[in-house]
Amino acid sequence: MRDEPPPPLDPDWVADFEASLRRPLRVHVDSSFILTPLPVIDDAPYRAFDTMEEYRRWCREHLPSYLGYG
Repeated sequence: MRDEPPPPLDPDWVADFEASLRRPLRVHVDSSFILTPLPVIDDAPYRAFDTMEEYRRWCREHLPSYLGYG
């Protein structure tokens, strides 16, 4: 265990945190989601597959690996 006290907090960071506490919940919710366009996924309004295997095959063949579907 550490016997020494934690380092002091940056006053600007504390001020930002306290300001965020004063914001209404609606502002937090609206600020929480970042709409990021997803290549290939956003190209069609929907896709339907008969089996999970078809869906997985489509993902492997069409989606970039950085989206985590590969």
